[in-house]
Amino acid sequence: MPTRRQSQEIPSRRKFLGLAAACPAFTLVSCAVLGRGGKIPPSERVNVAAIGAGGMAGNDIEECHKAGANIVALCDVDDERAAETYDKFPRVPKYKDFRQMLDREHKNIDAVIVGTPDHTHAVAVMTAIQRGKHVYCEKPLARSVYEVRQLMNAAKHAGISTQLGNQGHSYDHIRIFCEWIWDNAIGPVREVHVFCDSCYGRMEELAKLGERHPVPEVLDWDLWLGPAPVRPFNPMYIRGMWRGWMQFGTGAIGDWVCHLVDPVFWALDLGSPVSIRAETGEYDPKIHGECYPPATKVYYEFPARGERPPLRLVWYDGGLVPPRPDELEEGREMPKKGALVIGDEGKIIYGSHGADGVRIIPEQKMKAYKKPDPTLPRSAGHRKEWLLSCKSGVPAGSNFEYGGPLTEIGLLALIAVRLSGETLRWNGSRAEFTNSSLANQLLRETYRPDWTLES
Repeated sequence: MPTRRQSQEIPSRRKFLGLAAACPAFTLVSCAVLGRGGKIPPSERVNVAAIGAGGMAGNDIEECHKAGANIVALCDVDDERAAETYDKFPRVPKYKDFRQMLDREHKNIDAVIVGTPDHTHAVAVMTAIQRGKHVYCEKPLARSVYEVRQLMNAAKHAGISTQLGNQGHSYDHIRIFCEWIWDNAIGPVREVHVFCDSCYGRMEELAKLGERHPVPEVLDWDLWLGPAPVRPFNPMYIRGMWRGWMQFGTGAIGDWVCHLVDPVFWALDLGSPVSIRAETGEYDPKIHGECYPPATKVYYEFPARGERPPLRLVWYDGGLVPPRPDELEEGREMPKKGALVIGDEGKIIYGSHGADGVRIIPEQKMKAYKKPDPTLPRSAGHRKEWLLSCKSGVPAGSNFEYGGPLTEIGLLALIAVRLSGETLRWNGSRAEFTNSSLANQLLRETYRPDWTLES
């Protein structure tokens, strides 16, 4: 178990700036690493295995390969889902059980990509960490606060290089947003509205839970379930649809927090909230608890941080949106996914993935603002940054010390959804709710036998 101090250590802006200043290697590959013609010699390439090969994992594998990684082993429980990636690497060994892959290919692997459904992130990541492998994990890092804390602690003590798959963290726009906030472009920020038009609600499909379907030959259903309790196969669980089911996914908020909240989390040193409350409309967790609501509104309160004032953050998904700001010009629309950041002296709007399209509103104020000189080094790219970290030991920008607490923002909301309407008081340093024993029971999931995070 992590100690309370270790489990809650979150890099402050000052600490992270020091980290970033020490990372000029992320802007280009060292000449010592490059061979003739600018190619990376085989001796300097990172040998990467992947747990999950379809969907976003397939993209991660391709991007790492383009960045110079040597793909040495692939694993997926769904042969059809993985087929496209498997075809790209015909000579690479293929597995269905990641534990077997890591055991048999141990000597050939330096680093591991984890791109599976949310409910198997933690067990896959921990298995790789216990074998001393560097890890890139798709967001969210895990499905429970307990899992996040365990993974953060294990990665820290293993001394490995990690990266969360919120690729927008490596874009230029998020750095520009941070620089503007630190330049006091809109004054002290006391209110943030984060919105996402995605809907992963499955209330209309609850009646199908009793259906029985044959398991496709291409799928190992038992391995797909992993640590989750055994249940009959249903096609509405797999291939992306798992996001809307409480047992497997983390809903819209778990999927998008690590993209949409990331800019303010970094720029404003948010850390942990002190309270969370969710509103879920007609969704009743006692009746509809197998799935997520079709729309959610979540209120967070964050305490003062140094000279920064207390802050309220409101999350909206499923088509819910904040009031249109008066400063937004006629004919211009809010992004479908993004945030409205309200300061004492102005407002900023940005879109998804690294504060895309960030600007001060209205346009007249944006044009009048004298932008500061860059203070943050620009990234070589999210996957490439991780690969460089694997070789140099210099932490990647969204390593687990940063990405873990960011993930918790979404996971705490999922507990609030299951206790809809209640205001939950949260003590981040102790990792516990101070006013709800039931909420504390939801901080950790129960694994079925033969699955554990323990060594």
